Amino acid sequence: MDISALQRARYEYQPKLPAVLREPIATIVMEKGGATEPMTDKEAIKALFPHTYGLPAVSFAKGSETGHAKRINVGVILSGGQAPGGHNVISGLFDALKHANADSKLIGFLGGPSGILNDQTLEITSEIIDAYRNTGGFDIIGSGRTKLETEEQFAVCAKVCHSRGISALVIIGGDDSNTNAAVLAEYFLRTNAGIMVVGCPKTIDGDLKNEFIEISFGFDTATKTYDELIGNIMRDANSSKKYWHFIKLMGRSASHIALECALRTQPNVCLISEEIEANATSLTEIVESITSVVAKRAEKGLDYGIVLIPEGVVEFIPEVKSLIAELNTLLAREASRYAKLAKWEDQSSFVIERLSSANAQVFSSLPTDIRKQLLMDRDPHGNVQVSRIETEKMLIQMVEARLSQRKAEGTYKGKFSALNHFFGYEGRCAFPSNFDADYCYSLGYNAYLLVANGCSGYISSVTNLTSHATEWKAGGIPITMMMNMEKRHGEMKPVIKKALVELSGAPFRYFAEKRDRWALETSFVFPGAIQYFGPAAVCDSVTKTLELESSKR
Repeated sequence: MDISALQRARYEYQPKLPAVLREPIATIVMEKGGATEPMTDKEAIKALFPHTYGLPAVSFAKGSETGHAKRINVGVILSGGQAPGGHNVISGLFDALKHANADSKLIGFLGGPSGILNDQTLEITSEIIDAYRNTGGFDIIGSGRTKLETEEQFAVCAKVCHSRGISALVIIGGDDSNTNAAVLAEYFLRTNAGIMVVGCPKTIDGDLKNEFIEISFGFDTATKTYDELIGNIMRDANSSKKYWHFIKLMGRSASHIALECALRTQPNVCLISEEIEANATSLTEIVESITSVVAKRAEKGLDYGIVLIPEGVVEFIPEVKSLIAELNTLLAREASRYAKLAKWEDQSSFVIERLSSANAQVFSSLPTDIRKQLLMDRDPHGNVQVSRIETEKMLIQMVEARLSQRKAEGTYKGKFSALNHFFGYEGRCAFPSNFDADYCYSLGYNAYLLVANGCSGYISSVTNLTSHATEWKAGGIPITMMMNMEKRHGEMKPVIKKALVELSGAPFRYFAEKRDRWALETSFVFPGAIQYFGPAAVCDSVTKTLELESSKR
């Protein structure tokens, strides 16, 4: 098989591990901390998770020889969207498993959680894993979004694991996937199934984090990939000096990606969804703010610039959020009647006639293309598919209209030409950065130690990440510790609480202090491509977000 020189070099890269994980596995011992509990909804979560609630946080340390590890079979599942480094989690898990006992087996379930329900597997061997080390993607076993959440599904999982002699599952996924891992672990303990479940924190959105999960894997690589693309566009804008680039970035529920990219590249404008929601900033105010930056730069002869937009920002704008909520309800209630309408004009009239007057006014004020996107097919939960709403185009059209008004008023004399971009899939399967390669390998290696020590309902935790990898700390925390209760499909459900951008946090405060200067000056930074070889300051650097967050610890 033909491969690139970089691909060959990455196969040979040896990920760095915390010092404790470099010890012979038989000498690594587990130390327990005190009992844990979630920040909120303690009684409700305790009632739902009687077997895994209040478990201690654990850490690993060098100890004395503990004896030969028994042979075990471990199953592994990749769940949800791709994130750079997933292959290295599996590589670390595989290597630790084999270091402990060469006869142990790692069995991958194909296509995500549906693989265990359908009993579709691949035994991962040295030959297979060596072709995926330090590479992007999830193609070694594939991924999927099937949820493991019903008793019937859990019973199937137990049956399949028993038939294959599997005594532990490692589920690699985001907040929903790890919530499902906790529910599955509770079921296995309640039914004495003899199967452990351990999670690994994955999501490029960066919203699965806390004191013990300092960063979710893939965020570092994805944002550095976007940083390069944004920097390239900035250089082009600074060269041609005639375009405003509106760039939408991944991140439906949180703006961590947009904020990190802003910290690294210094755009003229970056919207932060959490700030918009906190201040109840209207769409009109957002448009006016961007328009003012465009006009002020034009006064300096700078008819170009960069605007970064989080993917899910429309759901945080009060009047648009209200509109989307009513549309979701309306189209669900009137689904059969609405389905009979073939013409856009009829669909638009149907909706406007049935919306509240305030929401009908908002709907009518939006560009036609955006209105059409708001009425597209809903997702499986009946909600608008926010990623398909071209917010960047909407803002371009609305800013353009406002600038035309200003020109007519004589308060704007510049030229406005805009281009739109959406950076999403470009970042999900890149070669992992050295940081993600090291971090993910450590997470997988560490996950085996949790299994070996009988920890079920835990998530693999590697911390102290701004230090050299040898100084990283390894351990695990109970997933229930990260939970709260939220309404899902009309019912209160236990879920891992999403970590949103903290407006009082160091990363946002740094951004807020700088953005007014970035708005009017051309302060662009050009990060360039991810570097894998060279000085550690270049190749092993962490995200600006993590760097700023750690500075307060």
